[in-house]
Amino acid sequence: MTKDTRQQDRPIAIWLLVCCAMVLIMAVIGAITRLTESGLSIMEWNPVGGALPPLSENEWQRIFAIYQQIPEYQQENAGMSLEEFKGIFWWEFIHRLWGRAIGVVFLVPFLWFWFRGQIRKPLAPHLVFMFLLGGLQGGLGWYMVASGFADRTDVSQYRLTAHLLAAFAIYAYLFWVALGLLFPQPGHKSAEASTRLYRPLAFLPWLIVTTIASGGLVAGLNAGMIYNSFPLMEGQIIPPAYHDITPWYVNIFENVAAVQFNHRLLAVTTFIVTLGIWLSALRLPRSTTLNRALNLLLLAAIIQVSLGISTLLLVVPITLAALHQAGGLLFLTASLYSLFLVRRDKNPSLI
Repeated sequence: MTKDTRQQDRPIAIWLLVCCAMVLIMAVIGAITRLTESGLSIMEWNPVGGALPPLSENEWQRIFAIYQQIPEYQQENAGMSLEEFKGIFWWEFIHRLWGRAIGVVFLVPFLWFWFRGQIRKPLAPHLVFMFLLGGLQGGLGWYMVASGFADRTDVSQYRLTAHLLAAFAIYAYLFWVALGLLFPQPGHKSAEASTRLYRPLAFLPWLIVTTIASGGLVAGLNAGMIYNSFPLMEGQIIPPAYHDITPWYVNIFENVAAVQFNHRLLAVTTFIVTLGIWLSALRLPRSTTLNRALNLLLLAAIIQVSLGISTLLLVVPITLAALHQAGGLLFLTASLYSLFLVRRDKNPSLI
């Protein structure tokens, strides 16, 4: 890649990183929406007209009447006033509005770069695919919300986890492509470190994503509201209720005790693997850039584990829980950045 090409790609990379930041904010808003139980307050799918909030008292009454028909209102919020309903409505509205904003911030610059001929041919399919993924994520969000309209008072933990993972996948895709466009010079001092660390760093993002998926199940089942001690659960390493559901494999997805234990186990394993990578790197010659990336990776792991334990011990306060979700995304970011550096340094011609 020539210097001129990198300069041409730099504005595109910055634009993609802005979209990454917006997805990160979206994850925080989504966490708050879930934690405040606001996600079922809007029961209409209107991608265009839904960009405006209710503008009259009659419209407020109409959407409130729709909400009163679902089990969440009837079983958990019966007697809720219109003002109380507005309190949960606004979080879901902001969540959807921010999703629309991400679409606009992606589409408008994309068209601008396209018409100006600044998008290289190999890059164009990636950008088109990103936009399609964003649209599918909106549809997946509605599919998730719709699961709470009929037979339950919340959304399906499976659909919630799928929606969460899709957001993280879009973020990772945006970030990885942006790194490839920025493409700093290879760190020649990191050749041996890159070879030695490549496999564990290639494994780490998948382990982080698996841990995030287990966290989605915890959120979907409100499993963080029980066993609020660490490291033991009711005085034992493995909670007695771990195998309460038959067949046994259903426990992994639907038993709150098993779901929380699995998330703990994955989180601790992920931290140990991260620490092992960092310690292994200490014995290897490495560039300043890679050294900084690995330090950030370990710091992100420490912060994320601390947030997770604090959230559990304090019985899921909204602020900490939202920060924990953001921390998962930042931990993934640090792992992808470290992986990118070692992959690039192994083969400087890969971009």
